[in-house]
Amino acid sequence: MRPRGEACVTVCLLLAVAVGCADEERGAPRPTATETSAGLTPGSTAPTPGSTVPTPPDPVSLPGLMAREHHGSGLRLGAVLARTGAYTSYAITYEANGLTVSGLLNIPEGEGPFPALVLAHGYIDPAVYTTGRGLIREQDLLARHGYAVLHTDYRNHARSDHDPDNDVNLRLGYTEDVIAAVKALRAFGRPEIDRERIGLLGRSMGGGVVYNTLVVAPGLVDAAVVYAPVSSRPAENVDRFQRPEDDPVVAEIEAAHGSPEENPRFWREISPVTYADRVTEPLLIHHGTADTTCPLRWSRQTAAAFQAAGKDVRLITYPGEGHTFHGRWRESMDTTMEFFDRHLR
Repeated sequence: MRPRGEACVTVCLLLAVAVGCADEERGAPRPTATETSAGLTPGSTAPTPGSTVPTPPDPVSLPGLMAREHHGSGLRLGAVLARTGAYTSYAITYEANGLTVSGLLNIPEGEGPFPALVLAHGYIDPAVYTTGRGLIREQDLLARHGYAVLHTDYRNHARSDHDPDNDVNLRLGYTEDVIAAVKALRAFGRPEIDRERIGLLGRSMGGGVVYNTLVVAPGLVDAAVVYAPVSSRPAENVDRFQRPEDDPVVAEIEAAHGSPEENPRFWREISPVTYADRVTEPLLIHHGTADTTCPLRWSRQTAAAFQAAGKDVRLITYPGEGHTFHGRWRESMDTTMEFFDRHLR
């Protein structure tokens, strides 16, 4: 298992900042009118001539998520969805920064504790989505291989709470849901699950969610795998999937945040590739050369950026394979399981 020293330092520093801010809110005097007009916080002093007051990050950005204290807890087992000789599948809910998110959890039979994987599915219209859709093959195979598998539905899906701003905010809420799923697993307390060995697997849009998670919360997990991921530059995803369909959400996004031409800073700050230097986990990318949904060049660009930042990333391409990996899926999953076994067992 990979050492967690750097991750612990990072988390502790973030917690210290968060606690310090909370203590200031509880105990510090209210700002004066002069302090307020100058943009100062209670207890701060006026900047010296020539200095600038730090600007807090846009909450709708990856730096905004980095600055936030993320909460994941309250993982509850519900109805049994399936029982096999290898594992039992449960409907679950957990808490993610104040929202209840649904999903499923496959717990292997036998003696644990079992390392765990959080799965982030690709885009499925929330109006037709049902719990566990999108990565059914992976849920089954990984559980049979001895992994506890938590498949998150995300907010606005299945039985999860509604977040009306999620689409306008470039679906960054899904990243919060995945971070919270890992934290909820760590707090679960069931002896079957090894809370110290957790990985991520995402597909298509879920691959982008995994990228975000790696840069927002380095050290949160031990390793990550993505299949046929979207671009690590969200502007490219909007241009490919939403703008050609005249999706009205595009106009709402640009009204709220500006277009890439009008507000390039915003679009840089929601792009995980901008923060490739923060990643601490090994990453494996699978992509087919015949993928007509998410072009292979997206994964090549992302892998090159991560490698340029000195990160442990490997891109495997599959000649003739499309977006859904029907032909060489089992071959790719054998590679995936070898990768997770190396880093989580």
